[in-house]
Amino acid sequence: MKKIMLVEDDKTIVLGLEYFLKQEGYDIIICYDVKSALKTIDTEKYDIAILDISLPDGNGYDVCSAIRRKSDVPVIFLTACDEEVNVVMGFDMGADDYVTKPFRVRELLSRIKTILNRAGKGEKNKKEILISNLFINTATGKVIKNNEEIMLTALEYRLLLTLVNNEGNILTRNQLLEGIWDIDGNFVNDNTLTVYIKRLRDKIEDDPQNPKIINTVRGMGYRIGG
Repeated sequence: MKKIMLVEDDKTIVLGLEYFLKQEGYDIIICYDVKSALKTIDTEKYDIAILDISLPDGNGYDVCSAIRRKSDVPVIFLTACDEEVNVVMGFDMGADDYVTKPFRVRELLSRIKTILNRAGKGEKNKKEILISNLFINTATGKVIKNNEEIMLTALEYRLLLTLVNNEGNILTRNQLLEGIWDIDGNFVNDNTLTVYIKRLRDKIEDDPQNPKIINTVRGMGYRIGG
């Protein structure tokens, strides 16, 4: 049974999510504030964390940072704060997804399953991908280049996987944005994608100014391989 740590101070939301997720076969650890969440991180094992940002004694970013200091457990931010700066900050801290209130519980469940599978904690088998001199293990989420691990943010990793999973095909900017966030969000824009393409190239390319892995197809989009 997969275990979820839910950090949320709205007891109405907690009650609904707890009932629904238990019906779907998940075990739930409930924390109503940062203090109890930090204690849980130190004492409990769990497969994924769902974090509200606004909490009585701090915020979900503090909890996410504490999680990342200890493990690579997937994190979903669940919050009413949908401004782009908050979204990007969350992904840069290592979050795997960002769901804005109000939300549909079925949508959240779908995201949980997708992230657990991608993290190798679901039912999918391990998968290893080799692109040029880049080795990707989707079961562990590790990216290796020349025998050294490349540290990618969650958003950079999702962007890379979206390209890799469509190797040889041209992806438009809209397709890439949909692959990164999986939903249509008002905070998604071309400037954000341009920034993350550059960041990703800086990390994986031998010469970011003359990329060989992520190729720009002028007027159309981007492509890996092919």
